[in-house]
Amino acid sequence: MNAADSVRPVPPSLWRDGDFRRLWVGQTASQLGAQAAQVTLPLVAVVALDAGADQVGVLRAVEQAPILLFSLFVGVWVDRRRPREVMVLADFGRAVALAAIPVASLLGLLGIPALLVVAFLVGVLTVFFDVAYQASLVELVKRDQLAQGNSALEGSRSAAQVGGPALGGAMVSLLSAPAAIMASAFFFTVSFLSIRRIRPRESPPQRAERPARMWRQLHEGLRLVAGDTSLRAVGACSAIFQFFFAALMTVYLLFLPRTLHLSGAAVGLALAAMGPGALVGSLLSARLPRRFGYGVVLVSSAALADGVMLCVPALHGSSAVTIPLLMVINFVFGVFSQLVNVNVMAVRQAITPLRMQGRVVATINVVGMGLTPLGSLLGGCLAGQWGLRTSLLVTAAGLSLSPLFMALSPLARLGKTLPAAHRAAGRHAGEGEPGFPEGPAGAARRA
Repeated sequence: MNAADSVRPVPPSLWRDGDFRRLWVGQTASQLGAQAAQVTLPLVAVVALDAGADQVGVLRAVEQAPILLFSLFVGVWVDRRRPREVMVLADFGRAVALAAIPVASLLGLLGIPALLVVAFLVGVLTVFFDVAYQASLVELVKRDQLAQGNSALEGSRSAAQVGGPALGGAMVSLLSAPAAIMASAFFFTVSFLSIRRIRPRESPPQRAERPARMWRQLHEGLRLVAGDTSLRAVGACSAIFQFFFAALMTVYLLFLPRTLHLSGAAVGLALAAMGPGALVGSLLSARLPRRFGYGVVLVSSAALADGVMLCVPALHGSSAVTIPLLMVINFVFGVFSQLVNVNVMAVRQAITPLRMQGRVVATINVVGMGLTPLGSLLGGCLAGQWGLRTSLLVTAAGLSLSPLFMALSPLARLGKTLPAAHRAAGRHAGEGEPGFPEGPAGAARRA
């Protein structure tokens, strides 16, 4: 510990900043709308259109496909514009697309093809919003407020993951399935109205007379992530975690009903405990790094989150015993995995030049999420060959490779202050490179 760390002042509260409050309200409403839509869209297919299981699977795949298909290109596009403008357009587009469903239902035009088109559009616009909102925070707050800002935003996202599906299900039970879609359209409208009131604090990215081609800018983002040790570690840890977590969850969702003989309601109750845990993790994420340092918090939290899943294969006995234990395990996993998520995001935002925030977010998202289909296939293959309990143990052990890799990376050596952007981007972006903003925000990121 150095003297600077020990006397570092606590950053002022972001809740005094009206623009941050508008971003938080907008992002919270947007997450509620997106999470509710993940329930209501399939229910429209099942309830209103009598879709089969294969059609529901195709619908979900179509909504998720844009993450892999477009994230890298969206990152380039976001870096060419103000993130605020991207979020406003994405919210408006999603509200209009979803509002078309009850209109089509009233006109007798609603069918599976129309639902697939809407799901794909919503998925594409969600990719735009998610990349842009992570990039926008860096424009609104100071470097020492990044952890606090991410804590608030990720806390609301965690709450939306719990409340959004419940809201969507309740709306379907109270209204017709097509009419329930309007709940998501309403939340996207609230987000649109809130975010559009944020005052621009940065000039739009400078455009040369002949803008660089998209492929060149895309390659620049990939090169930055691959060439910087800290960003490379973030991407690698994310890829390892997502791959084995997808494999583990495939086995986990079979293990609970077939080996532990839990009912569907009990499985939902056990999994729901991750949500409150994530909320607690979000509240702690802005405080613990100031006391122990980012490296210590990241490595220890990742080890605890992934290590606690090793307890699941050891569970035996009646549901009266296993359900409370599963809830405790999932709560602990939610707390510490959210600590990792929030602080990794703060580190990534701090070391990335402002003009490349979108591309770096998109690159790491693709690296992390791109392996999930393969992880799911691995989980299914292991479950068929080795049995559920053994497969669960193997995939949980694989999950623990992520904190091990993190402990050997530069992330483990981070102190109580976030690293400066020029350390990560020096030879890639370079100081004085066009597009890196001047003024207080730009100067802070060069310090």
